[in-house]
Amino acid sequence: MIRKRGLIFAAVGASVLVISGGAARAADGEIALFANGEDLATDGFVGQKRTRDGWELRFDHIFVTVDALAAHQTEPPFDAGAGGAPAAVVTVEFDTGGPVTLDLAAAGDDGRLLVAEAAAPEGHYNALTWSVVPAPGGDWAGDWAENWAGQSMVFIGTATKDGQTVPFTLTSDDTHAYACGEYVGDERKGFVTAGGAADLEITFHLDHVFGRADKPADDPMNLQARGFDAFAGGGPQAINLAGLHIGHVGEGHCAVSDR
Repeated sequence: MIRKRGLIFAAVGASVLVISGGAARAADGEIALFANGEDLATDGFVGQKRTRDGWELRFDHIFVTVDALAAHQTEPPFDAGAGGAPAAVVTVEFDTGGPVTLDLAAAGDDGRLLVAEAAAPEGHYNALTWSVVPAPGGDWAGDWAENWAGQSMVFIGTATKDGQTVPFTLTSDDTHAYACGEYVGDERKGFVTAGGAADLEITFHLDHVFGRADKPADDPMNLQARGFDAFAGGGPQAINLAGLHIGHVGEGHCAVSDR
């Protein structure tokens, strides 16, 4: 079955439970997985939050394609700074039937888009693994796949600086694999209880792509960010996102590998 949630395109299937040691275990509750581009995706880089080089950006679309989504109960807790793979004792794989394409700019007031849901055994899911991958083609994605198949992230919008307005389309075909520890935010997430539901979140920090004018110029994020000056010519252009730590879990960090 093909299901569309706003501008989310995915083939929806059942969840897969992988239990350490191969033991069978019933699902006790549910996990909902969300994606969030925060206010920089929905409101843009405006006001004090312009890009590191002073551009205002407003997005019509921010397409990102994700795949290989899995939540884990780990022991010990996963340290993203140390890298490697989470030491999972329980893994819930979200079976989406293939890559899922999201439009982060189309999120509602809370900035979140529902990506997938899965039945899950009771416990605390304190790690998350997933990948950003090139979008496949196919009728299920309509005009989007026809125009941007083979791209993993696409930024479409308008940039403004010093009276100059530039329509832009920035495309990346980079593949990134993320391994993340526990969600960090105002409230902890990922606690599944018998008969209950929990949520987890993939958070895209777009300031790691374009930087922020309200941060010091020598802030490590600004030193790595691409800014927008290089794309001031407008129109379709490629953007290299390799080496940027865009994916997070709230404010929690992830280990990222580029392929």
